[in-house]
Amino acid sequence: MKSWEEYLNPQVASLPPSGIRRFFDLAAEMTGVISLGVGEPDFVTPWRIREACIYALERGYTMYTSNRGMKELRVAIARYLEDAFKLRYDPEKEILVTVGVSEALDLALRALLKPGDEVLIPDPAYVSYVPCTVLAGGVPVLLPTRMEEGFKITAEQVEKAVTSRTKVLLLAYPNNPTGAVLNRRELGEIAEVVKARDLLVISDEIYAQLTYEGEHVSIASLPGMRERTVVLQGFSKAFAMTGWRLGYAVGNETFIGAMTKIHQYTMLCAPITAQMAALEALKNGLEDMRQMVAQYAYRRRLVVNAFKEMGLPCPEPKGAFYAFPYVGGTGMSEEEFCEKLLLEEKVAVVPGTAFGPSGRGHIRCSFAASVKDLTEAFRRMKEFLRRHGVKGRPSVVVLGK
Repeated sequence: MKSWEEYLNPQVASLPPSGIRRFFDLAAEMTGVISLGVGEPDFVTPWRIREACIYALERGYTMYTSNRGMKELRVAIARYLEDAFKLRYDPEKEILVTVGVSEALDLALRALLKPGDEVLIPDPAYVSYVPCTVLAGGVPVLLPTRMEEGFKITAEQVEKAVTSRTKVLLLAYPNNPTGAVLNRRELGEIAEVVKARDLLVISDEIYAQLTYEGEHVSIASLPGMRERTVVLQGFSKAFAMTGWRLGYAVGNETFIGAMTKIHQYTMLCAPITAQMAALEALKNGLEDMRQMVAQYAYRRRLVVNAFKEMGLPCPEPKGAFYAFPYVGGTGMSEEEFCEKLLLEEKVAVVPGTAFGPSGRGHIRCSFAASVKDLTEAFRRMKEFLRRHGVKGRPSVVVLGK
């Protein structure tokens, strides 16, 4: 028998493990660690949503649903998208309920790509975009962004990157890990290139509700873009439902039908209990969501001010719940900074390069943690910087007051 390495799909064997999970696993083996490394809200899913799930079990909701998801949930999703983002989709044909946005992204890429098709991806961006593109047979083409320019891609950048093999632009705004957002004008300029070059857009809008200044604009709402965009959304972040694994995709009927076929042969359907909970979230959980978002907005300010007080340049995140400060001035690489901070002070953050080469010199720090944990984490981080001779603008970091 050959070794297992020789049996493996070469594409799978070539993929590196997630840079997020590495630090998560390291932190899990230690005691007393404050983790700011994972995008996990410190809120428990609101009680009314959990109660809806419990009640559904009591009534015997333990069966399969339609592959596309419960009709009542798809109707609620359609109503919510129209009210919140001015997006209109037919719940019968244009909405697919998935096992989280991660599955929706995988389905979208597999339904679209042929071997060698190129996918334009902002850099840095969420860790799964490049591997999922590779696994679907595509070729990732990174669009580098810089802190000085707000970590935004531009229409000119997209235009220059397009080749005869380019098929998809993968948009990820509000962005994980940088917190960048694109406004209506910037999206409009990109949309003109997309239409002129006949591209398709996969728009991951899982953080849409966590937009702190102005409105969230979906590129699908712009003229001529609905028919060439698939929007991915979900319940994990805004409703504190990460473990429920429930997301959805909306778009053209033919394309959603293609995604549904793959979904049928892999997941079959999302769990009915999670769908019942999501239905309650959309019907009666919007105020709970707004209260949690207000808390994230408060913590965002605390975290940005804390980094500035320590002398670490930190652009203000306009969305999502991550800060992306620059630590290159400390004399340590982002990897070294994260490892030493974890081992010496038991604070877990993630190197920026886990999200792409343009993350060099940066770390990702989640502010979805509690104010108490953030306060203690920054006290430890300040001591870490003092011990390593890094002088910022002192000194007292006051959080939670």
